[in-house]
Amino acid sequence: MRRRLLVSTLVVAVTAVLLLGLPLAFVFSRLEISAANRQVQRDATTVARTLQDRVNAGLPAAVKEASAAARSLPDRYISVRQDGVSEFTIGDRPEVKSAILRQAVTKDFRVTVAADPSVAYGRLTGALALIGGLALAAVAVAVGLAILQARRLTRPLEELASAADRLGLGDARPLGRRYGVAELDRLAEGLDGSARSITDLLSAERDFAADASHQLRTPLTALSMRLEEMIAAAGDPEVVREEGAAALAQTERLTEVVGQLLGRTRRAARGVPSLLAIDDVIAQQVDEWDPAFRRANRKLEVAGEKGLSAYITPGALAQVIATLLDNALVHGAGTVTIRSSRTPKSVVVEVRDEGKGVPHELVPRIFERNVSGRPGGTGLGLALARDVATADGANVVLVRPRPAVFAVFLPRGLRGVDDPPVVTGPA
Repeated sequence: MRRRLLVSTLVVAVTAVLLLGLPLAFVFSRLEISAANRQVQRDATTVARTLQDRVNAGLPAAVKEASAAARSLPDRYISVRQDGVSEFTIGDRPEVKSAILRQAVTKDFRVTVAADPSVAYGRLTGALALIGGLALAAVAVAVGLAILQARRLTRPLEELASAADRLGLGDARPLGRRYGVAELDRLAEGLDGSARSITDLLSAERDFAADASHQLRTPLTALSMRLEEMIAAAGDPEVVREEGAAALAQTERLTEVVGQLLGRTRRAARGVPSLLAIDDVIAQQVDEWDPAFRRANRKLEVAGEKGLSAYITPGALAQVIATLLDNALVHGAGTVTIRSSRTPKSVVVEVRDEGKGVPHELVPRIFERNVSGRPGGTGLGLALARDVATADGANVVLVRPRPAVFAVFLPRGLRGVDDPPVVTGPA
């Protein structure tokens, strides 16, 4: 491309120089020839008048006087005729047919002056050399400017092409450069926008994979424990039946979690918040998590008001409570209590344990992704719980850091109908 720019610029420059230089050279040649003719005519007139003035004054007209009158151009051929008779000549008559020949006539004299055409063409050659030099200088300047412009245009295009290649290979680093050329800047902005979109998509895919692995871990663990209970009680059909029913319920819960995760990605599979019995969700979670707590020699208790209900998507509250119970099981200690209560506009479900609580430095960031109080922790659970709750107009907050008390604030009315504000609780 750089070569094409240079060649095209050179062609344009040479064409412009020819279009301007040729007419200019022609005009200069005509002007120089006209100037030479006028000069020869002035010489002839000067000689004729000088001789006539001497005759009018009663003085003889001689060669000396004619030579003195023509001394400004000593290379001229001068022929003087007095009363029709040739008196004298000065110089050699040019033999070339293109010689410049001019006459001047007075009362008594006819003076003919001839000059070699080289008088005119000598000055014309200098003028043409000047024009040619200026033309070459103009072409050189045009080539220099073309090189600079080619570099200015080709280097950004090469960088943009390289950025597009990287983008096609999955390297979504933005170009982050602008070139001061509107078209190139728009192209760079488009590539940067595509890079940001690809980065967001890749980040969303990574987040989805991390969220799915985290959220599916708990139901799969519970299902595994149910199956172990069934194997251990293989001789008791009643226990096997109960554990099988629990395993089936856990499988349905697992399917629901998968549907919710996919719904977060497609924004189409989420349910509509409906009035949900809080006691049923808590009972289901206790039944699901009790084996895990018993295996860790810890207790799981339920307290607070009964018969409460709130508006939330089916499965969302179960997912939030499951995350808080998993957090209490892994990071907490002692008995874990699920307590339900209500405020004028919210239903509150608290999960508290008797452990050391949340470290002071993590309290402001406990709901951020990748923040964990345990080495090797994913730091996803609480962030996911808050996202799920927020999507239904609820909120998850840390009520007390030591011992840790987390609370879910659920709206008691549908937003947009009763439009009750969501109580965020203390941060």
